[in-house]
Amino acid sequence: MIVAEHLTKYYGERAAVLDVSFTIGQGEVVGLLGLNGAGKTTILRILSGLLVPTSGRVSIAGIDLGERPEDVRAKIGFLPEQPPLYPEMTVKGFLTFVAHIKGVKVDLAGAVKTALEVTDLVGVADDQIRTLSHGYMRRVGIAQAVVHKPPLVLLDEPTSGLDPVQVVHMRKLIRSLAGKHTILVSSHILGEIHQMCDRILVVKGGQIVAVGSEEDLAGKVGKAATVEVEVRGGEGRLRSALGALKGVVRYDVHAEQGGITTATVELEADTREELAAALIAAGLGLRKLERVRLELESIFLELTGGAKEVRP
Repeated sequence: MIVAEHLTKYYGERAAVLDVSFTIGQGEVVGLLGLNGAGKTTILRILSGLLVPTSGRVSIAGIDLGERPEDVRAKIGFLPEQPPLYPEMTVKGFLTFVAHIKGVKVDLAGAVKTALEVTDLVGVADDQIRTLSHGYMRRVGIAQAVVHKPPLVLLDEPTSGLDPVQVVHMRKLIRSLAGKHTILVSSHILGEIHQMCDRILVVKGGQIVAVGSEEDLAGKVGKAATVEVEVRGGEGRLRSALGALKGVVRYDVHAEQGGITTATVELEADTREELAAALIAAGLGLRKLERVRLELESIFLELTGGAKEVRP
């Protein structure tokens, strides 16, 4: 669906985006994750056709954005961080207007009705946009992005400013669009990307520094497998067994309680079978061996260095 090749965008002498390349397949929900000022919005604006890159090329659904920009824009729905709404219009009137200017000619009323239903706005269709809560305004923003049924939807910080209940509703809404559209969503909020996306592009300083699922990214920061073990047996015997096993990077044995000892073990590779066999061979009663999921926050901080971006 998206092929971006060597995208670079300079503002004066400053590179907001530098030699960025990636691909996104049809139907994927992909997160663009980075600290504020990392270059996420610039990438989205280039993909949407609102910004012309200094160099590089983009194709959407096989169409070159530089050669046929109008054809590409017709295939994109874009929600900027500040939705382009007309507060004096009703929700239905606004979506009808947007559908018209986006070229919906066949069953315009049906397209508006579908957008209202998908975004759960039917109950406020006749309300003026100015009277809506911030959460509902964000829903209207998404509705205008999908009313013409584009194959690609770009969402820039869609949960910005929402309260916790609204955030949950927004996550569900975005996931409900999956399959019907390819979705690229940007955020600096780690939990949001984890909840909404199948794959992650990590952006730092205008560059893509990592691509993959959360598990893929964990491997990129050198944490192949971390497991929690629980055995029946003494702390000393567990330490001896772990110390003698090849592939154990480090371990932290917790205090023995009631004959049960637990430990956190970091392995060079996912060799849980060998670990289990070694513990049993040492005469320890294996009660639990469970992989620990490395939190996205830890992965992100390691990939970006944890430093705050200085770009405006």
